[in-house]
Amino acid sequence: MVHATDDSIGGRRLRVGMVGGGRDAFIGAVHRLAIRLDDRIQLVAGALSSDPERARLSAADIGIAADRAYSSYQQMARAEAARADGIEAVVIVTPNHLHTPLSATLAQAEELAAVAAKSGLVFAVTFNNTGYAMVREARSLIASGALGKIRIIRADYIQDWLTLPIDADGQKQAEWRTDPERAGRSACLADIGVHAFNLARFVTDMVPNEVAADLTTFVPGRRLDDNAHVMMRYAGGARGVLVASQVSPGNYNRLSLKVYGEKAGLEWFAHEPEVLRFSPFGEPTRILTRGGPGVGAAAASVSRMPAEHPEGYVEGFANLYRDAAALIVARRAGRTPDPALVAAVPSIHDGLAGMRFIEAAVDSHENGGTWTTLAA
Repeated sequence: MVHATDDSIGGRRLRVGMVGGGRDAFIGAVHRLAIRLDDRIQLVAGALSSDPERARLSAADIGIAADRAYSSYQQMARAEAARADGIEAVVIVTPNHLHTPLSATLAQAEELAAVAAKSGLVFAVTFNNTGYAMVREARSLIASGALGKIRIIRADYIQDWLTLPIDADGQKQAEWRTDPERAGRSACLADIGVHAFNLARFVTDMVPNEVAADLTTFVPGRRLDDNAHVMMRYAGGARGVLVASQVSPGNYNRLSLKVYGEKAGLEWFAHEPEVLRFSPFGEPTRILTRGGPGVGAAAASVSRMPAEHPEGYVEGFANLYRDAAALIVARRAGRTPDPALVAAVPSIHDGLAGMRFIEAAVDSHENGGTWTTLAA
């Protein structure tokens, strides 16, 4: 999401446009659900498809007025800039090769970071897993010193949907992700591994200095990796490992994070997002539940329902949108936002760190798995 103008919006909803996310696009629909959840944002315009007719029909499906359904993002930018009630932010949900932000190359990401810094505008990246309440609780526990000095970080993101060569058969989602011309130097690591990396970075506030990677392409004929094992070394002596796979049968979307320190450990699993396992050494493991006793303010601030009234995937996205909207409102009003709010919203810097991780991991693999320093 990129903030576009500077006038105060008062109590009304922030007006946004969307690029991509037309008919049958999975992630676009998720973003729209998240936008609606807190009623802080109003989707009023869109360039939802590169096909003009599909763009028109997609806009009609979700109630965007015909005169604000555009056939390109350039057309939307020009037309909305000329309106008194034009859009104030943009949500980009296209495949990587169709937008610059943090996509195929580190050079693109660095260029975009420089542009964002010069503009002074709000730039949020939907690393959606940071929006879960118990991920916020995990971050708070580590920051409080409850784990002591961190020793081990393990992040896994395991799927099975690319076990067969569906990309060669023309499956749309698989086809662009495994094409070097559009996906860049990595498929699996760039598609899901970067989310595991960001989750570990967000919770621990730590970035590795060096990585050693083994990227594998198991499916014959596939042009990019479908499995990745990455070891990580941190400046303070901690060690980590990240595993990403899209060819592991029986795993539909298994993301997990485990962090162990000298005093305690914690474990979080995305398929059980409302629970955090906290294990002080020598004591029984404590099962902390969103909304339950012993859970602090960081989780409570992004919880909507009482304990065991389930919240999950869409709410995680919605928390990011709510926080990003709050940052934009604060900026437009000339207020300094709460530092905790700033820290909670993944920014261009988080995206850039992810790209540096991918670049170093691919370099390491191509050099025989040697330890490779991440770019500063």
